[in-house]
Order: sequence, then C-alpha cells, then structure tokens
Amino acid sequence: MTLDQNSTIGVVGAGAMGGGIAQVALRHGHAVVLADARPEAVDRAVAAIGAAFAREVEKGRMTGEEAESARGRLSVVRGVDDREGFAAAFGRCALVIEAVVEDLAVKRGTFERLESVVADDCVLATNTSSLSVASIAGGCRRPGRVVGVHFFNPAPVMPLVEIVPALATAPDVVAAVRPLVDGWGKTTVLASDTPGFIVNRVARPYYGESLRLLDEGVASAATIDWAMRELGGFRMGPFELMDFIGHDVNFAVTRSVYEQTFHDPRYRPSITQQRLVEAGRLGRKSGHGFYDHRDGAAKPEPARDEVLGGRLLERVLAMLVNEAFDAVHWGVASAADVELAMTKGVNYPRGLIAWGEQLGLARVAATIDALRERYQEDRYRVSPLLRERAASGASLLRA
Repeated sequence: MTLDQNSTIGVVGAGAMGGGIAQVALRHGHAVVLADARPEAVDRAVAAIGAAFAREVEKGRMTGEEAESARGRLSVVRGVDDREGFAAAFGRCALVIEAVVEDLAVKRGTFERLESVVADDCVLATNTSSLSVASIAGGCRRPGRVVGVHFFNPAPVMPLVEIVPALATAPDVVAAVRPLVDGWGKTTVLASDTPGFIVNRVARPYYGESLRLLDEGVASAATIDWAMRELGGFRMGPFELMDFIGHDVNFAVTRSVYEQTFHDPRYRPSITQQRLVEAGRLGRKSGHGFYDHRDGAAKPEPARDEVLGGRLLERVLAMLVNEAFDAVHWGVASAADVELAMTKGVNYPRGLIAWGEQLGLARVAATIDALRERYQEDRYRVSPLLRERAASGASLLRA
C-alpha cells in the first residue's frame, strides 16, 4: 500500500478541524475532497482556506500561483444525501479522514456510508480525540483499513499528530499513513488505542489536580495559573487553558477518559467544572468561565507567594510526571513519543519524563506518597515504573 503526493485525500466534516486538515493536505500538493452534511459548513471552510492561503501569499510563504493551484485542487460535496455525487467524489480517494462530531453512532454511520463508495484499498482514518478507534472500526466490513489519525487544533499550526492503530488495523496501513503525515510537516507519534491516547491521558492531571487544589481552597484559580505559568514555565495556566478550550469540551474529554478507564479515580471529573458547564459558563466562547472574559471585566490578581506557588507547582507536576511514567508502563507509547507528544501537542516547556528525572524521581514519588497518606485515596498512587526507576536511578530516556 502506498500513499504519496499524488493520492487524493478525502475529509468528511468541514468544521474547524476538518477544514484545517483539508488545508494541510492542499498545502502539500494533494487533490482534496471536502464534504459535510451542512452546506453552510462547507462554504465557511472554503472561505477560511482561501483566506489562509491569501495570508500565506502576503507573508511570502506561497506564491500567488501556488495558492491558486491549491484552491483549484479542492472539490466539495455540500450535503451527503446525493449518493451518486458522494460516490463520485470519494470513490477516487486513497485516504479519507473523518472529522465529524465526537459521537460514536455518528462516526460509525459516516464510515458505513464511506465504505459503500470508496475503493477496497482506500484507508479510512478517524480524527477522534476520545473515542476508541476499535469501536469505530468495529462497524466496518474491512476494519483492517481503519486507523486513528488525531490532529490537534488548529491543524495547520499544531505540529503533533497521534497515529493510533486499532486492534484490527493492518500494519501496512500504519506504514503508509505515518510517513504521509510526516511529509506534511507534522511530528507523528504512535499511540495505543487506549483512553485519551497519549496527550489527553497524560495531560489530565494538569486540569484535574489544579481543580482539586481550587476545590480544597488551597489557592485561587488566578494564583494556581500564576504558579504554573511564571514558576513552571507553562504557556497558559490550567484555568486559563480550560477557559480557552471550552469547559464543555474539556469536561467531556475528562469524563470520557474516566468512564473508559472504568472510573479510575485519577481521572475523576470535577463537580466544579460540571457546574460551569451546566450554567453555560463555557469560557471564552460564552464570555465567562473561571474568568470573566466580557469587555471591561477585570482579571483577579494572584497571590504571587513563591512559597505557596512552589507547593502548587510541585503537586501538579508530580501528578503529571507520574502519569507520563504510567503511560509508558502500560504500553500507551514509548518514552520518546510521550516526551514528543507533550511538548509538541500541548506545548509543555519540557518533556515530563526528563523533567521528573531532573527534579529527582524519589522526590516525585515522595510527593505522591505524602498525598496518599493524607487523603487515603487510590487517586494518589505511584506508577510502578516511576517507583522502579526512582529506586534504581536509571534514566527511562536512556533505557
């Protein structure tokens, strides 16, 4: 199986993510078919892609001819009820990437429709961020050609793509898809088909432990954000980031990981965040979340207590490092891919495994042990791999 620049790429779902993926493929010379059940979504995506290429020309990163050629390689399907038109458009695709709503029934229905029109050797990829790739592939006649290809938003900008083979995914599908996406200027990592893959699993403590600190009254949201940003070097504090992502999205991912791990307490959602969602305080997009984003609203001041800030950072960071080691322990990904995923996918200031080794793994383990002693909760348990490396002193990255 071969995928190359001459391969036609299909994208189903013309929202921000689908439109972004289409833009990436066009930028790298492919003919692209973009479809959505909502004609207005297709029109918005086409306009956004055209505007993006115009900006590239203005900045000197594309010539006018290149931009015109890229726009000319895009064909669209407005609505999916025209079976003949849908079949004609997607029947010539070598790879189709699904980027529809995060709903298993909708995704399986999309793949059923695609399987009825694509060639037998067409690869079907899902951009799911939280659903099992195996569960999506399970509804297909040919599950071996289904693979997870998880871009991060915005797809044209974010460098990371998680490649996720399901239980039945054929090895030659992964061998064809990964170099293709690498050729699009992306950094790919290989993740097992486990809840949250790499990034959405390993990043959970950044939100969850920060919410726990807030709920306990240890510090305000502004103070925790200040500590993570100014003392830890993170680009955004956890509450700023949740407001930016949207609490509906962030809470849904947390709940999905929690439910798919059979209610592992490490991933338990926060009632505080659930109440924000129920109240419609979704963050920036609604004008209010943990912070008031309306015009003229004053942002609360942090305490700027470096002793307190250091304690906050150490607790959250210990849980993040532990989660990174546990991901390697359970075969979610290699240590190298975990490091890449967290620096390229969510812009952490450094890889968590290296960060933990720099701090001292015995210190990280001791921090979690102290939390377990205090709370008597299984939420605070040291990964066996972290405990082993803390005792031996051997670096996981040089293993």
